[in-house]
Amino acid sequence: MLRRRTTVGLLALSSILAACATTPAPAPIPEAAAAQAQLSTFTALVQQAGLADALRGAGPFTVFAPSDEAFKALPAATLASLRASPAQLKDVLSLHVVAAQLPAEAIKNGPAKSLQGANLALAKAGDFVTVEDAMVQQANLAASNGVVHVIDRVLLPAKK
Repeated sequence: MLRRRTTVGLLALSSILAACATTPAPAPIPEAAAAQAQLSTFTALVQQAGLADALRGAGPFTVFAPSDEAFKALPAATLASLRASPAQLKDVLSLHVVAAQLPAEAIKNGPAKSLQGANLALAKAGDFVTVEDAMVQQANLAASNGVVHVIDRVLLPAKK
């Protein structure tokens, strides 16, 4: 009887350990974004702008990450200009980051301050979430220091 309990206990323990081993802990935002095929342009530009280390920080952060399709929709000259100017690129990408953890279900209608300093208009209607004129296509990609939402447009700062 003791042997059977021990065997059952060991099987239960091994099942628990196996479940833990197959569920990796979320990675910081740059790595969580890099794991998404539709965010390859965003990931490369974050590296180029020198924002990756900041986005690995303690956070929490919410990143509204434009998809590859969103970057393709930009005029070629705009994207080329951003790639040529790390300061301008950092300014644009910082506009997509909020220093708070905002899963889709926690988003309220109203402004949120971006790391770039501008207020972003957030809105939610049912399951639909928007930031400025961009629609969230995929919400709540978990990261160890926040959350990433994939959006369908690149947000550009207001002209000064």
